[in-house]
Amino acid sequence: MNQASRPVYLRLRDEICAAILDGQYPEGAMLPSVRAYAAQQGANPLTVAKAYQQFQDEGLVTVQRGIGMFVAPGAVAALRSREREVFVREEWPEIAKRMQLLGLTLRDVTEKA
Repeated sequence: MNQASRPVYLRLRDEICAAILDGQYPEGAMLPSVRAYAAQQGANPLTVAKAYQQFQDEGLVTVQRGIGMFVAPGAVAALRSREREVFVREEWPEIAKRMQLLGLTLRDVTEKA
């Protein structure tokens, strides 16, 4: 699915996921408040809350009432595993198809990286 056609809350979820995976929000770190993240992203706070709720439902964040949301222990491994699965199932087939059309091999791509 084209990124622009995805619902905003899923795009925000993807951004938060990437920030967790790249260490911007390590396990145990507090995520920005819903309002702060909404202001930073220019999004509706309800949309951000929906993205955060998905992480909470999946056990990837914990909530400390009155304090905030924190990245749960094990969240990085769980996210990495899930994102790898999504990549292989949904993204890689399109990349492999494009590579085949262009006559590129994995070696061509990895030698230039």
